[in-house]
Amino acid sequence: MTADRPLLGIAMMTGFCVLAPLGDAIAKLLGGAVPLGELLLVRFVFQALILLPIVWLGGQSLRVSPRVMGFILWRTLLHILGIGMMFTALRFLPLADTIAIAFVMPFIMLLLGKYVLHEEIGRFRLSACVVGFIGTLFVVQPSFAEVGLPALLPLGVAVVFALFMLVTRQIAKDIGAVPLQAISGVIAALVLAVVVWIGQGSGIEALSLVWPDAFTAWMFVAIGSVGTIAHLLMTWSLRFAPSATLAPMQYLELPVATIIGWLMFSQLPNGLAAFGIVITIAAGLAVILRERFIATALTPS
Repeated sequence: MTADRPLLGIAMMTGFCVLAPLGDAIAKLLGGAVPLGELLLVRFVFQALILLPIVWLGGQSLRVSPRVMGFILWRTLLHILGIGMMFTALRFLPLADTIAIAFVMPFIMLLLGKYVLHEEIGRFRLSACVVGFIGTLFVVQPSFAEVGLPALLPLGVAVVFALFMLVTRQIAKDIGAVPLQAISGVIAALVLAVVVWIGQGSGIEALSLVWPDAFTAWMFVAIGSVGTIAHLLMTWSLRFAPSATLAPMQYLELPVATIIGWLMFSQLPNGLAAFGIVITIAAGLAVILRERFIATALTPS
């Protein structure tokens, strides 16, 4: 069993909070020039290419039961859908706004846990869900007024990734995180390759292919590598520090996304959106900190 090394875990989670919005920024940068299908295909091909050698070098197995493989297939389809919606949303919305709206996901997970898995969430967490969603609406409102329905795409991302996490829960004890991501990368790459191949000549812009110039080719390498490394850092961080320590740090993504959006695209959230981001962060941190307090109180001295 890996001993706790909180500072290392915190450093890895910080790396995730920097790299994840950077990967989204690269997707936004490429979104106007590269069709969605090609962008997704590149993203998952790199995931498979990076993680398969790590699995083999670590002596881990890719063999899974039919039950686990069924869940992996559903999880992979949700992953493709979620990232596809995120990349599409980034074509229309500022980076920080998109990520902030998608941060309603933890609240959706609580509600799904209550109404799908019949878990007890309590009045406090239910109230935090309502407050967090209200904060998200403050972020959505100015974006919706400007771009219309695409402003709702990050809400769809939040729902899809909440379902993604619920499926992941079902197999978390049956397969390691790295083999799981490696298998998912291979499946996603194969599925997308077939879909893009079938889409050739269909006239669907999202399924067309463009030959990348040198800059785009390097950005392909960057988006595949950054996205995969970011999620590896998040996975590994949990080996060295408890989730209760790391969970509040995920909200670092929002200020990092704001800075990256300003530096790369000269975009900042307006006053109403910034107010909504603060409300969403406050609601999320309130739930996390209360859970930590309860866990500490219940732990024997």
